[in-house]
Amino acid sequence: MISFENPNREDPLPGETEPRAKAAARLLEETQIFKDYQSAFRKATGLPLAIRPIQSYENALAGKPDENEFCRLVGRTNMGCANCIKMQEQLEQEAGLEPRSLHCFAGLCDTAVPIRVGDQLIAFLQTGQVLLHRPEESEFSHATKQILKWGSEVNLKELREAYFNTKVLDRGQYEAMIALLSTFAEHLATISNSIAVEESETDPTLVVNAKNYINRRYQDQISLNDAARAVNASTRHFCKIFKQATRITFTDYLSRVRIEKAKTLLANRNFLVSEIAFEVGFESISQFNRSFKRITGQSPTEFRRKREL
Repeated sequence: MISFENPNREDPLPGETEPRAKAAARLLEETQIFKDYQSAFRKATGLPLAIRPIQSYENALAGKPDENEFCRLVGRTNMGCANCIKMQEQLEQEAGLEPRSLHCFAGLCDTAVPIRVGDQLIAFLQTGQVLLHRPEESEFSHATKQILKWGSEVNLKELREAYFNTKVLDRGQYEAMIALLSTFAEHLATISNSIAVEESETDPTLVVNAKNYINRRYQDQISLNDAARAVNASTRHFCKIFKQATRITFTDYLSRVRIEKAKTLLANRNFLVSEIAFEVGFESISQFNRSFKRITGQSPTEFRRKREL
């Protein structure tokens, strides 16, 4: 069962600023399933694709394979880069629940597709740098005037060639592509917890031993101090190394292991939800329900019902 004693509390470590959502986004980005999908998406569309953590106002597509050459040239200028980052911020503000597309000053379209676990927004799938109409001389002229007004030095010949070589998709084709990304975003949200508890080949021995300890004892009342003693480490050192390796705290990891065990048991209708809660180590049904909803985005009952459909 979960212990609520002070030894289980994990205060932030000095210099530790990465939010849980950003850590989850990074874990997703490192998975083979995303890398495979990213590669297939690029081959099928010729467009870049990236996972961007929330509140990370960087140009998520900069430097990615298939980055638009026009965007790359504009991004090399200070004001052009600032304009792109401002657009990222606006996309995030407007894409909280549904995919959102915006056009930059040069008419190119970028799209952010939210990855949500329940009510929690953890990241975006981002693509774009594409025109939804044939490149026009008037738009290019307007864009170059804006760039020159910023005082940026660019090679107009290179810029022109890049602009008129920008990939063009019709609106219906682009919207269908975004619909596919929305489905993939839902899948990423579904597997986000199982990814968090997977063992990595790069895990330090201390972390491997701790994960083995948790998998053996997840049904028991174990604390942070118990886990640290089990791997012969001080609590503070264990907390630091475990968080660095897994990007989540020991307490959160323990909850996620228990939830994964609960998912398996929920497939069996012979077990009541209350029985499953205690079987996997939670000390109350309310705590189990809260943790399950936080981690999966749905209640145990909803999860069981969807599995039966």
